[in-house]
Amino acid sequence: MAVQELSTAALEVYLVTRSAEAREQLVLQSVPLVRYLLSRLGITPDLGSEYEDLLHQGLLGLIEAVDRYDPQFGTRFSTYAAVRIRGKVLDYLRSVDWMSRTARQRVRAIQKAVEELWLIHQREPTDEEIAAHLKTDVDTVQRGLMDSNRFMLSLDAPADVDSEESDLHDRLGDERQVDPQELSLDEDLRQQLAKAIRSLPEREQLVLSLYYHDELNFKEIGKVLGISESRVCQLHARALINLKVVMSHE
Repeated sequence: MAVQELSTAALEVYLVTRSAEAREQLVLQSVPLVRYLLSRLGITPDLGSEYEDLLHQGLLGLIEAVDRYDPQFGTRFSTYAAVRIRGKVLDYLRSVDWMSRTARQRVRAIQKAVEELWLIHQREPTDEEIAAHLKTDVDTVQRGLMDSNRFMLSLDAPADVDSEESDLHDRLGDERQVDPQELSLDEDLRQQLAKAIRSLPEREQLVLSLYYHDELNFKEIGKVLGISESRVCQLHARALINLKVVMSHE
């Protein structure tokens, strides 16, 4: 499912009139986009009050998008709104330190174990190998992989959980630079990423493709692959942890 296109009629009316009524109508018609983006981030209603808090942040981002959108820049409103909504949600998650200390430590330990096992075996480690390396059980490793997704471990998150460095999205993003050297570096990074993705198991490649290219959420991917949503979540986390390790050693 691609990012949902919003009602062009509501948008056109608001851009012409800038009235409070038209603004309210555009916001109301755009609420499904907020829910869709939350699901893309692995944030679902089963989180209860935490989901409502995050939905509220997403709505604040949507309202900012409505108030600041300028069609003269040539960007579709849905694209601009998605950036604002997502940014507001992620800023909130960082500010409240949503992940518990135990879960955070578990994620760091798994990431470190994966990197160490890559150096030893020169391939992606299994859950069993990670568990043995950490002297724990497979269930704990799989919970850690779930935690990774809760922490928004994704292609546009820093490789280190606590890192302040720029993320892959920033490095890959088109900043409309005309410097040939910058363009060359950007293309090199894309090629490295493509090569790293090809090194992953086929199922993990498929999960990444369905999530990032086809823009399905974990539940939808589970239906396509005939596996549980939690298993998709684990495969997604494994793929991204391994990608980050491979990319860091290119």
